[in-house]
Amino acid sequence: MSVTWQGVFPAATTQFRADQSIDIPATLAHLDAMIEAGIDGLIMLGTVGENCSLEAVEKRELLKAAVDHVAGRVPVLSGVAEYTTALACRFAADALRAGVDGLMVLPGMVYKSDTRETIAHFRAVAKATELPIMVYNNPVSYSVDLKPEAFVELADEPTLVAIKESSEDPRRITDLRNAVGDRYLLFCGVDDLVLESIILGATGWVSGLVNAFPRENRLLWDLAAAGRFEEAREVYRWYTPLLHLDTHPKLVQYIKLANAECGYGTETVRAPRLTLEGAEREQILGVIRKAIASRPKVEMSSAP
Repeated sequence: MSVTWQGVFPAATTQFRADQSIDIPATLAHLDAMIEAGIDGLIMLGTVGENCSLEAVEKRELLKAAVDHVAGRVPVLSGVAEYTTALACRFAADALRAGVDGLMVLPGMVYKSDTRETIAHFRAVAKATELPIMVYNNPVSYSVDLKPEAFVELADEPTLVAIKESSEDPRRITDLRNAVGDRYLLFCGVDDLVLESIILGATGWVSGLVNAFPRENRLLWDLAAAGRFEEAREVYRWYTPLLHLDTHPKLVQYIKLANAECGYGTETVRAPRLTLEGAEREQILGVIRKAIASRPKVEMSSAP
C-alpha cells in the first residue's frame, strides 16, 4: 500500500498485560478504535509504542500482527530506533518482510552522533530499504539535531520522503521550506505545537494524545486543515492541557493513563518505566478528567 503522507498518524501505544508481556489483541483493538475515528495512518513502535523496551522478536511479531489486522485500511509505518546503524538497517529489512508501508527512522540510540555521523546513518538506512522513510528529528529527547542544511545534503536519497519535526521550534517549518522547498513532506511531531505547524505548512501530524482522544484529535486537524481557525482555536484551547503531556519525559505513562481513563486499554508500561502513583498520578488524572468532563461535541460531519 502506498503511503499518503498527510493527516493524522498516531504514534500508537503497545498494550501490555499485568506481567508486562505484549497484549497483541488489546493493541489491535485499540488500532481499530482509532481507525474508526478517522485517522490517516499508523506508526507502530515509536517512542509512545515503547520501541526500545521491546525485544527484536517481539517487534517483528507485533508488526506482522498489525499489518495483517489493519489489512490496508490505512498505511502502517514502523519506527526504527536501534543502537547501531547496522541494527537499524537490519530492522528496516525485517519491517519490510512484515509488510509495513513505510518507516519512521531515528538516529542511533544512546550515542549522540554529530551531524556527519547522523547523515551517514540515515543514508545507510535509506540505501538498505525500498520503503519510504520519515526522518524523525527530535533533539529534545535524543540530543541529535538535524538542521535544515542537513536535509539539503540528504535530498538526493529518494527514499527519504518526509520529516517528523520535533525540535519544539515551529520556526523550523519555515526554515525547512526555505531550505528545501517541497522536497520533503513535513509532519508536526509535537502535539502542543500542531496548530502553529499547520498554519506554517505542515501536511501531517504524528500525534501521541490521539491514542486517547481520537475523535477530538481528528476534529482539530480537520478544522485547521480547512482553514476554519476560529473553530480550531476553541478545540485547541480545550485540548492543549492534554497536549502538554506529550512533551514530558513520562509521556508514555501519561498517554497510557489517558488511554485507560478513556477506555482504550490499560496504563501498564514496561520497566524501567513504572505506572504513575501518588501526587503525580493524581495531578495527571486531574488534567485528563477535566478534559473528559469538558470535551467538545464532536460532529464529524461538521468538519470537511
